[in-house]
Amino acid sequence: MPSSAVRTFSDPDDYAAYIRNSTAEMTITGRGAFKAKLTRIDLHSLWMQRLSDNLPRIAHGADMRRPSVTFRTRPGPSLLWGGVEMRPTHIVRHAENESAFQHSSGLADWAAMSLPIEDMVSVGAAIGNLDLTPPKNPTLVAPSPAAMTRLQQLHAAAGDLAEKSPEIIANPETARGLEQALIEAMVGCLAGGESRENSLAQGHHAIVMRRFRRVVEENPEEPLYIPDICKAIRVSQRALLLCCQEHLGMGPKRYLLLRRMHLVRRALRQATSGTTSVTEIATRYGFWQLGRFAVAYRSLFGETPSATLRRLSA
Repeated sequence: MPSSAVRTFSDPDDYAAYIRNSTAEMTITGRGAFKAKLTRIDLHSLWMQRLSDNLPRIAHGADMRRPSVTFRTRPGPSLLWGGVEMRPTHIVRHAENESAFQHSSGLADWAAMSLPIEDMVSVGAAIGNLDLTPPKNPTLVAPSPAAMTRLQQLHAAAGDLAEKSPEIIANPETARGLEQALIEAMVGCLAGGESRENSLAQGHHAIVMRRFRRVVEENPEEPLYIPDICKAIRVSQRALLLCCQEHLGMGPKRYLLLRRMHLVRRALRQATSGTTSVTEIATRYGFWQLGRFAVAYRSLFGETPSATLRRLSA
């Protein structure tokens, strides 16, 4: 049954959890009050999302279960996927079970579309005589300006209906017509565009970042040291620094610090005041100098760790 939903968020963890068709983790890298908006539209086979978030951040997406494409919905600050700039004139075809970082330097407005694999393959063959089997590596496509504009306008119109007239999307026949138009526009972008798989995959750098992410995930509560990480993933410190600057917009040490700060905040939000202390949680994630930790925490999140514990566990 076709449906739609529009939600706003003030917490990056809640926002990341609502993103569908992947497992997402959000690490905010800039100061300020976080605000995000996510519109979900489910037609018949086609799933759509329109996303907007306001602060610099690093998002990691993995485990994409359906073939999908993403694209920017309006110009803005730098937005990188896999170390390559996503421009409003580009569309990204994602790989099966892809694992990659998306890095924004400010306000990011973007969109996603996905189909079951059998539907993606069949519409590619039927509409554009195109093989839309998920690529082995994410692929950057530059469609014709007319094709890209049509897709962006149709996607925006669907988002406007979801917000103002959701009953129209809920009508099965109307949803079928909208779905067909959107699928045709998507295939038109992919069929007529210039593909640049090698530039987006970034070859060795992408492999290094996948290994880096695996080491980070396997040690969520342990302070990680760069020499140990480099030894585990078999690269030099200089190579890791280069890859992280390319994909994350910062060095690995800074990213790991920010990520641990977010893990502390998540643990504080899930804790019960009176049974768990800030000291216990902070030291669990490797913050031993509690005064410096509290200053850094307040600078990043705009409140003290104890305030987070009291407010969110009340």
